Amino acid sequence: MGGHDAGRVAGRAPKAAVTNIVRSAAIPRGVATALPKSIDPMNVLIINTHLTYAGWSEGKLNLAFMEQAKAFFAERGHQVAETFVERGYDAGEEVAKHAQADLVILQMPVNWFGAPWIYKKYVDEVFNDGLANKVLFTGDGRTRSDPTRQYGTGGNMQGKKFMVSATWNAPRESFDNPNGVLYGGKGTADVFLNITSNYKFCGYEILPDFGVFDIFKKTEEIPEALAAYSHHLEKYCL
Repeated sequence: MGGHDAGRVAGRAPKAAVTNIVRSAAIPRGVATALPKSIDPMNVLIINTHLTYAGWSEGKLNLAFMEQAKAFFAERGHQVAETFVERGYDAGEEVAKHAQADLVILQMPVNWFGAPWIYKKYVDEVFNDGLANKVLFTGDGRTRSDPTRQYGTGGNMQGKKFMVSATWNAPRESFDNPNGVLYGGKGTADVFLNITSNYKFCGYEILPDFGVFDIFKKTEEIPEALAAYSHHLEKYCL
C-alpha cells in the first residue's frame, strides 16, 4: 500500500477523512507565501496528470497544489501555462509549450509507485513528437567522431528546469531510511527516476521534488504542506 497513493486509497479511507482532505486542500487564502524575489519573468508550464476514479479519487488535492503554484508564480509576474492530461491534449502543442517554458512542473498523485498510466501515454506521444521535429532533442548525444560523448547528452533544453510535485499515501519516514523494508533506503528522487530521466535526457536541470505525505492518515497536515510548497518553490524555482 506504500505507493497505492493519492488516487486509489481514497476508496478505502473513511468518508470523514476524504472530506477533510477536500476541505483542507481548498484553502489558498489562508496559506502563507514567501516574499517575492526580484527575478526576470519566466514562463512556467504545470502539467496535472491526475486520473479520476469517480466516487473514489476526484483530484481535488492535486488541483489545490497546482492552484497554489499558479498563484505563487502569477503574483511574482511570471506567465503560467497549464495542461490537464486527462482532458486531452495535442502532442505538437505540448512540445511547443515545453519549448517556451523555462520551468516545467509535473503535479501528480503517486498511484502504485508511479504516475497514472495516462502520463506514460502523454510522454510517449509528446516526446516522440519532440524527437520527430527535433525540438526537444536531436539524438542521444553520442557521435562517431567523439567517443567521449555520453548517452543522454543530446538534448536541446539546456537551461530549462523540471520538478515533480506529488501526493503520497506513503509516510515521509518510508524514504531515506536504511532500515526501511519497502524502499530500502531509497529516496523519492529514486522513485521518480523513470520520470525525471526523460527530462534530463532532453537537457533539463532536475530540481528537488516536493511531496505531501500520508495524506489519508494525516489530513490535518495538508494546510501546512501547502504553505511548505510555497517555500519550496521560492527556494528552488526562482
